[in-house]
Amino acid sequence: MQFVFAIADFIIHIDKHLGDIIANYGVATYAVLFSIVFAETGFVLTPFLPGDSLLFAAGAFASIGSLKIVPLFLLLWSAAFIGDTANYWLGRFLGKKMLESKYIPINDSHIEKTNAYFARYGGKTIFFAKFIPIIRTFAPFVAGVGKMPYRKFLPYNFSGGLVWVSVFTFTGYFFGNIPFIKKNFSLAVIAIICLSVLPVAIEVVRHKLQQRHNKNLSV
Repeated sequence: MQFVFAIADFIIHIDKHLGDIIANYGVATYAVLFSIVFAETGFVLTPFLPGDSLLFAAGAFASIGSLKIVPLFLLLWSAAFIGDTANYWLGRFLGKKMLESKYIPINDSHIEKTNAYFARYGGKTIFFAKFIPIIRTFAPFVAGVGKMPYRKFLPYNFSGGLVWVSVFTFTGYFFGNIPFIKKNFSLAVIAIICLSVLPVAIEVVRHKLQQRHNKNLSV
């Protein structure tokens, strides 16, 4: 439980923690950011790591000169692209064994939700998933398990990572240091998290209403 609180604190107060990382590690901060984004997209066991909020905070720090926006953007895009690629091949070669193993704690409900997105959107799920926490981590893994052809996976991974990193990094770069947002950075991060999970919430509500409607029709 203490670990969960520590992760939540890191995400909500990411401006403070990222500021400390920059102050303590300087240029090595780029490697830290790369590692976090790569792990969040590339390891099916680490969907709890910050994604949207980290990109936004990194962009905000770039706007005040603590980080360089061009190398930052290219690095984060590379991390997202390579992470999804690694996750895809992990799912393709080891996914079924991992899902069957009782020693690997993969949440079955996350797999089911991701499968539902694939059933509805097909390959486009790889693109859309970039904007949905949790699903973002599981989508490439499930694509690999399902043996989606890599040539089909590749363009969605390439474009999804590009748009996702662009939206949140440059939003932070252009708006993260507006006085009101800077003063209420934690609230801004919470708003970003809420907006990120909104599509999932809407989909859940829509699915529940559809189930209720179908049930009433069958009565």
